[in-house]
Amino acid sequence: MKLNHINLSVTDVAASIRFFEQYFNFKCIEVKGDNLLAVLQGSDGFTLVLMANKFNRNGNSAYPEAFHIGFFVETRNQVMDMYNRLLAGGYATEHPPGSLRGSYGFYFIAPGNVLTEITCNA
Repeated sequence: MKLNHINLSVTDVAASIRFFEQYFNFKCIEVKGDNLLAVLQGSDGFTLVLMANKFNRNGNSAYPEAFHIGFFVETRNQVMDMYNRLLAGGYATEHPPGSLRGSYGFYFIAPGNVLTEITCNA
């Protein structure tokens, strides 16, 4: 069995599209409404669906505190490259890359208010 997609509620669909295309090489293949929902395709076939918070049926638009998405890269150099690209793009991180549960990486808040992790094996 393979995980095929995830739907994320975001505060700004358009900004989230631009971010995931620029930094993670996703390609937006469909937008519905006035940026109410977007379907992005990853180079590995993974589908990322970004939807406006207003789609939440019960008004719950907040994630649990520790909820996050993670991206795995192969080397520490790739972690550092992404960290430096994000800093240059104006995305702050609470801590620079370092040891994380036996791996090496960092966390930051992506547009749309999604906690995101970049990591590699230690």
